[in-house]
Amino acid sequence: MPENLPDLLAAEGVLFDLDGVLTPTAEVHMRAWKAVFDDVFAEWGITPAYTDADYFDYVDGKKRYDGVASLMHSRNVEIPWGEVDDPPSADTICGIGNRKNDAFAAELRRDGIAPYPGSLALVQRLHAAGVPLGVVSSSKNAEEVLAAADLRSYFRIVVDGVVAERMTENFQDVVAKQPVLSLQNISTLEIVFSVPDSDVQRAPVPSKIDMKGLARASEAFSLTARCDAIPGRDFPVKLKEFGAQADPGTKTYPVTVTMPQPEGARVLPGMA
Repeated sequence: MPENLPDLLAAEGVLFDLDGVLTPTAEVHMRAWKAVFDDVFAEWGITPAYTDADYFDYVDGKKRYDGVASLMHSRNVEIPWGEVDDPPSADTICGIGNRKNDAFAAELRRDGIAPYPGSLALVQRLHAAGVPLGVVSSSKNAEEVLAAADLRSYFRIVVDGVVAERMTENFQDVVAKQPVLSLQNISTLEIVFSVPDSDVQRAPVPSKIDMKGLARASEAFSLTARCDAIPGRDFPVKLKEFGAQADPGTKTYPVTVTMPQPEGARVLPGMA
């Protein structure tokens, strides 16, 4: 065994990836995709039939909706893209993609998932030694997978979000401390905007700006946000920060509100 491997028992904390490290989640994803595409192909009379090779050729490694579009294009089938909050029954790219999420959850509930024995042994040893443990995953199903594998209690923190930036290629050799990707936790979003000084007197902020005052202001006023990418919906937000000093150039005050990821929609950083 190489002598330069780190002593994990002496670490201040250890982060684990989920898919392929703690659990064989890819197998569940494959079964879920097969269940969805078998139904779609049979209902629409699409040939040739869906195979495991299709998963690796058109779906694996792609974003969920892009994988659906890629596979449909391979069969010369064109359907509307739809919206991210389309119901799973919708005959759209997004609808089929959302149907896969339901199939994935059903697979977990029916068959469960077992952790890799070696990974489980390492997690248990580190946990018994008091080493803080965490999981970092780009999957939005991380919490559900950990619960199904009976692993959740070992980890103090689970960061499940979306990949904001990928800095390496698949199978590329990396060195210690080299960044490989950037993850965004989108369970709670922050929205930052500016309020002109002329509107400050009408803004719902207390005279004393502290945490209790901000909480009272959020409770007293119904604050909502809108997203152009998801028309027709207002999303509740809470006041987090209200700048006490104006920008000298713009004469505006910075305001920050927080918004939990809404049900039935997917709001991402940078959306208008």
